[in-house]
Formats: sequence, structure tokens, C-alpha cells
Amino acid sequence: MLRVRAAGAVETEWLPGFEVDPVVVLRPHRRGNGDPAWKLDARGTVWRACTTPAGTATLAVRRAGAHVRARAWGPGAEWVIDGLPDLLGASDDDSGFVAHHRLVAEARALRPDLRLGSTRRVWDALVPAILEQKVTGKEAWRTWRELCTRFGEPAPGPVPERMSAPPTPERVRAIPDWEWHRAGLDGARRRALLAAASVADRLERAAELRGVRGRDLLRRIPGIGVWTAAEVAQRAWGDPDAVSFGDFHLAKVVGWALLGHDIDDAQLHELLEPYAPQRQRAIRYLEGAGVRRPRFGPRYSPRDYRAF
Repeated sequence: MLRVRAAGAVETEWLPGFEVDPVVVLRPHRRGNGDPAWKLDARGTVWRACTTPAGTATLAVRRAGAHVRARAWGPGAEWVIDGLPDLLGASDDDSGFVAHHRLVAEARALRPDLRLGSTRRVWDALVPAILEQKVTGKEAWRTWRELCTRFGEPAPGPVPERMSAPPTPERVRAIPDWEWHRAGLDGARRRALLAAASVADRLERAAELRGVRGRDLLRRIPGIGVWTAAEVAQRAWGDPDAVSFGDFHLAKVVGWALLGHDIDDAQLHELLEPYAPQRQRAIRYLEGAGVRRPRFGPRYSPRDYRAF
């Protein structure tokens, strides 16, 4: 993969050996429509602002025929360009996957471009995963926007408006108490985030360990359980078996898709067992097929922890 430096950016054009749509692969990294670290422009270019071991970076990536074109800016530009193939699923191996349900087989046939990508960066996936613990997406995404905009660095390069990178562990540790309230974060999630920030460098090893060992390393931090570790693993190293057990909706959605009725986590574990070690891949196929559970009753009401 040839890299070229031009006008302060690092550029590359890559020919993957598989069908890939960057928008599809990178969409799981978006945290709501107003995510300041993830944008999709009118040309179909995905923009990602992120932290890296070398510093903040912005990556712009789009498909151009059979090729993928990417540009990156900032101190971490080389790092994100080096990781482009992994980010778009080049290391993903679905050769052993077997569809045990008709709907999963149909969804797989419809989405040959579905790949499980790897950012290789634990911290950027861990922060929003902690924010999303036991609250609505609307609540978590509001706090994510606040933290990125007010405590993250502006995204380097000629980027879309109002783009910011996630705050670094150092910035998170320096946030005063009253700012946490203003950002809408309760005490339990704040404590988990601060605990993770204090050992963030060591947690990056989880992306090297991968699999169960990587998830177990994350779970050593107070406040990080099975759900949070799985959400990080799915994004940081494209873990094909990391299931977000404990999710408010997941068991019900999968139950309706495959059985036509609600199930609980224990039943979800049993239902997905034939797909191990690629249980998360089966879920992604169902999501890609647009499976939705019928809604019953009022939605869960968001809470507001902000101090006024």
C-alpha cells in the first residue's frame, strides 16, 4: 500500500482483495447523528477523528471503484493510514462461518460487503461504551458530544464543521467535578471512566491479546463488565464472538428475528451457541438485514444529570 505526502496530509490508494463499503464497515463507530468524531459527507466520504499512540488524527476514506482512497492529517496520520486495511476488515476471517438459521443465511447473501473492522485503539471505543452503560442512546450521545467538543482536540486537517477527536485519558483525568455534571454524567459511569483513564496505556494491550483474554483484561477495571468489554472488542479488534450480553434490546431483537418472540440473555446465549466462535458476526448479519422487534408500550425515558 503506497503512501504519499501532499499538502500536509498522508494519502494512499488501496485495492482490497474483497468487496468492501467503508460506510457499512465504519458505521458502528458513529455515536448518533451529531457525533463530532464521525461524519459522512455528500460524496460518500467517511471522516473519523481519533486519538492514536502518536497523537490526534483525522482520517477521510471513501470507495473509488474497486479501490479505497484515504487521506489523513495530524500527528497520528501515519498510524491511521498504516491501519487502514485492518480498519476496513482485511484481517477479518469469516471462512468458518455457518448460517444455522434461514434469516441469517439470507442476510449473509445480501451483505457480502459486511466486514468486522479493527481500529486497533481501545481508548476511543472504551469512552463511549462506558457512557452508554444503562442509559438511553440519546443520553449517552449527548455526553459524548459534550466531552469531544469541550475536552477533545479539534480534528486536524480541512475537515467538516464542528469535528473533534475524543478526549485523551489525560484530559479526562483533568476534568473538574462540576464539568462532569454539566456534561450529564452520573457518578457510576464517571468513576468507571476515571478508573479506565488511570490505566489507559495498559488497557491498549487488550487489542493485542484479542478474544476472551482481551475482554478479560478490560473487565479488571471496576465498572467495566461483560457488555462494555464486548462493545469495545467489537470495534477495537473486530472480535467476531464478542456478544453484548446484558444489552437492553439485543436478546429481544434476536429472539423476534429467529424465533418470533422475546427471549432473555440466558436463552440468547443458548440460541447463539452454534455460531461460536463467530456469534457477533451472526448478530451483525441480522442487524444488516434491518431486523426490528415490534414496539410495545412507552419508550424508556431519558434522564438528565446535568447541573443547571
